[in-house]
Amino acid sequence: MKGSLRLSILGPLRAWYREEELHLGPPKQQSVLALLSVQAGQPVPLHEIIDALWGDNPPDRAVNVVHRHVGALRRLLEPGLTQRSAAHVLVRAAGGYRLNVPEEALDLSQFRKLRDAGQGALHDKRPGKATDLLVKALSLWRGSTAAGLPHQLRSNSVFAGVDAEYFRAVQVAAAAALNARRTSAVLPLLRHAAHVDPLNETLQASLIRVLAAEGQTAQALEHYHSVRSQLMTELGVDAGPELRAAQTHVLLNTEAVAESTSVRATKIDPPAGKSFSSVRPAQLPASPHVLTGRRAEIEQLDALLLSSASTAPAISAIGGAPGVGKTAIALHWAHRNAHRFPDGQLYINLRGYDPAGEPLTPSMIICYFLESFGIPGERIPPSLDSQIALYRSLLAGRRCLIVLDNARNAEQVRPLLPGNPDCVTIITSREQMAGLVVSAGAHLLTVDLFTVAESLEFLSNKIGEARVTQDRNSALAIVRHCGRLPITLAIVCARAASRPIAPLADIAAELEESRDSLRAFTVDGESDPITDTRSVFSWSYHALTDQAAEVFRRLWMSPAHNVSLQTAVSLAGLPVRTMRQVMSELDRAHLWSEHKSGHYSTHDLLRVFSRELSRSNDSDQDLGQARQRLYDHYLHTAYNASSVINTHRDHPVVLPYVPGTQVIHFTDTEHAADWLHHEMPALQTIATSSESYDTRGQAWRMAAILELIFDRSGRRKEQIDIQSAALFAAQCIGDTRGQAHMHRSLGFALGRTNQNAQAENHLNKALAMFAETGDVLGEALTHRYMAFVTNAKGDHRTACSHYGKAASLYERINHMVGVASVVNEVGWTRILMQDFQGALEDCRRAIDIARKAGNRNVEAASWDSLGVAYHRLGKKPESLYSLHRALAIYRELADAYLIADTLVHIGDTHSSDSPGEARKAWTDAVDILDSLGHPEGDLIRQRLTDL
Repeated sequence: MKGSLRLSILGPLRAWYREEELHLGPPKQQSVLALLSVQAGQPVPLHEIIDALWGDNPPDRAVNVVHRHVGALRRLLEPGLTQRSAAHVLVRAAGGYRLNVPEEALDLSQFRKLRDAGQGALHDKRPGKATDLLVKALSLWRGSTAAGLPHQLRSNSVFAGVDAEYFRAVQVAAAAALNARRTSAVLPLLRHAAHVDPLNETLQASLIRVLAAEGQTAQALEHYHSVRSQLMTELGVDAGPELRAAQTHVLLNTEAVAESTSVRATKIDPPAGKSFSSVRPAQLPASPHVLTGRRAEIEQLDALLLSSASTAPAISAIGGAPGVGKTAIALHWAHRNAHRFPDGQLYINLRGYDPAGEPLTPSMIICYFLESFGIPGERIPPSLDSQIALYRSLLAGRRCLIVLDNARNAEQVRPLLPGNPDCVTIITSREQMAGLVVSAGAHLLTVDLFTVAESLEFLSNKIGEARVTQDRNSALAIVRHCGRLPITLAIVCARAASRPIAPLADIAAELEESRDSLRAFTVDGESDPITDTRSVFSWSYHALTDQAAEVFRRLWMSPAHNVSLQTAVSLAGLPVRTMRQVMSELDRAHLWSEHKSGHYSTHDLLRVFSRELSRSNDSDQDLGQARQRLYDHYLHTAYNASSVINTHRDHPVVLPYVPGTQVIHFTDTEHAADWLHHEMPALQTIATSSESYDTRGQAWRMAAILELIFDRSGRRKEQIDIQSAALFAAQCIGDTRGQAHMHRSLGFALGRTNQNAQAENHLNKALAMFAETGDVLGEALTHRYMAFVTNAKGDHRTACSHYGKAASLYERINHMVGVASVVNEVGWTRILMQDFQGALEDCRRAIDIARKAGNRNVEAASWDSLGVAYHRLGKKPESLYSLHRALAIYRELADAYLIADTLVHIGDTHSSDSPGEARKAWTDAVDILDSLGHPEGDLIRQRLTDL
């Protein structure tokens, strides 16, 4: 079916099925397909799709709208696809979707293949061949990427990145043609590209050289003067070195093309191969719409870009006071020059001064960057030195921009610096990073406060020039009180804009009155009244309504950096409708910003500010109640999500949540899984919490809920760490039941990693504690875990003994789902014992019990075991029938890991006489396991290799 589909994204989005062009539906639906097409083969998270479609104002049901568009596209791209059959072209992956099309079916993939081959030919000193390949690649373009779709979508960085690949390829084609003396082949392409991107100096320099090579010297010089004039008019800058070098070349009539700045600026990457990822990250956050002043700083960074042609990597460390605008400058410059880095733009906040937690470690950062390039987590080496080596090897031969924001010190960023001189690194930090000057040749750029003139310009841009001109003395007083610090000026402007009829003199007077409050929040730790940022935060806070002020003092307590509306509701104990109004007020005041619908974030200084306000204004009882509601929100919502997904598992009973808690309920597995995925960092924080008696009780309950999620994803080390921390929390409060559950789950996790002696020790402790507390369900499940460990050791008879005890316990309380699970697991044990006939009997019985109990999870597991038993008996038709029954149920339940597990068994059944079918099943399984980041994917990949 894939071979019948053809997609085109280099120009207007178009698609054909069996050579008949498809009507791709409304613009939003086309936008979803365009976004997936430019990242074909890579998972695109759901939140990125929503951000691209609606920006900062998505509708309340944005997730459902995206799902509907995806469903329509699936039916369009795969005619005949039924509700129960699995999609192969547009599939679920990593909390979003992935478009799977072969290379020859997508023009973008064909372009990259031809371009890489052309670059390889030029690298091998075959410029004629390179010219042919690059011209052929460029001929696939019919306009800007996804032309005709809404501007909001096309302004997304992934589309700009693809367009940048076109311009870079034109430059490389020009370099190849000049070397091959075949410039006539590229002149039309170069003219068009130069017209589309008139301020791209590298491109314009290439056109000047090609015109000269074609004998059109007068036109070349005329074009130089035209471009120079346009640069002066639109940007206020003169021609750069590349343009001047091209003019000199024409005037001197030199033929030294190969050494030109233009060629160096389009350094050739090695051709794509197995050791290189095709992913081109575009991670830059949005930059300020208007950057006031900072011309000198931008010019220094521009000079850094020119120095990147040397043999040493270009590094700039932007230092300055908190809130001085370091990040704004870095992002403004990065967006302005993103087209110069077509192999990727990496960005990360290093949390160097993050009050909510410790700075990110170099290992965490490098792993994030490696995953951004498409390297699966299980393939990243464990040691830091090996991670650094892999990271720098990946960047070798690439032209990338790396923005390291909010760094703590030189030690944190030194391992992140690439060795490739074609890469540029921008670092922002409150420290000057002087150590990097010595060790890495970094260029220091110190960002100072605004000048008075720049501060007034900032005020005029934000609240209107007329208002500033009308009362210049009061405006100057505001500038003085704000210390000319951009972040405090922004807060003052927000207040002034919210009170359009208030005289600036009133605002200046309020600043004067509050100047002595919250002295600790000052620039560089000095109590300088001119730069007292906390006084600005204070009067902004006091301008809030009482209700909004109280909410502001609570939000710092969230363990997640981004806070959802439901989380905020629980912290404040307010109705949802009221909370929407309160968060809107905070958003208008720029204290908490709604970065996407129903999700909010704030600056780290404001979070610290609200925390200290809370501790000085609120009682321990009020804070304790807020924390209880917060943890109850996460605990009960996680319980609900896991219960929808894992209907066969009995979670420990959670205590009733306190009034005012907002708990989310789920009706389908997809939304439950999405919530767990996005909130997992906060859930893990709670599971390892030991702040107080109450939170320790919630910690082990959260760890018990997360147990199966971590097990299914293969994240063994994380699972062991979390269960160990939760066990400690339960021990601290003397909670025997909690200790029993944590000994049980920790024992199972250790058994998964073949640490059998430790596993049995924890499981035996769990058995004793469950017996002591009379927890029959816990005791039964622990016997099943003991059976798993003893089965892994090859002691199947002891395993059967444990299963017998578990079955008796379940039967005692008439827990038929548990009975069905045990009977199925006994059947699996009989398979391990080579008693295949006995396995058939047990599995059939398990299916019957599960059906009567109405549990589809256990029924599917039993069908799967039955299929494996039939396979071992050599009864292929019966085996495949049973396995496909299991697969259908797992797909209905959307259980990705067990879908993959069943596909593996289907492949096993086909492997002896139908290798093609086996390969298909195993390949589908590997795709799913890889999307989950599960290490078992490598085991199945080896089977494919051996097939």
